[in-house]
Amino acid sequence: MPHCSKCGTVVDAGAAFCHNCGASTGAAVAAPAGVAMPTQTGLSENVAGLLCYVLGWITGLIFLLIDKRPFVRFHAAQSLIAFGALQIISIILTMGFVGGSVFSGAFSWSAFGFWITMRHLVVLIAFIAWIVGMIKAYQHERFRFPIVADFADQIVGKQS
Repeated sequence: MPHCSKCGTVVDAGAAFCHNCGASTGAAVAAPAGVAMPTQTGLSENVAGLLCYVLGWITGLIFLLIDKRPFVRFHAAQSLIAFGALQIISIILTMGFVGGSVFSGAFSWSAFGFWITMRHLVVLIAFIAWIVGMIKAYQHERFRFPIVADFADQIVGKQS
């Protein structure tokens, strides 16, 4: 399926203009099966998808703003939501432990044990999601993280 070189929308093979943004489709060429076409940035979809995960939510946000291809936007949104949520959870856990220690007036080893266990669990989940997201994007698969992918679809719209 050819894509508009300006906005990334799927266009009909014989269309002269993109129905989404009105740009000429003269530069939009269909990729052979299994081959990802590079864009003006020189990045193919699978490499751009991989880069969406490299620095977590930061690169997810960057690619969500600069890349218009549906595949890349999905991975960017998924990275932004997944790693953003995991970072927020980590911050809440830290604040809960520190706040509990300060306001209770005493250090609790059981609270520390709970905090460190939960913190390690969040880090492990983030590491696994990071590796899986990069590998699947590089393999040009639209791998869907549980719960997160539905929110990513809402951000980028249901595009194929």
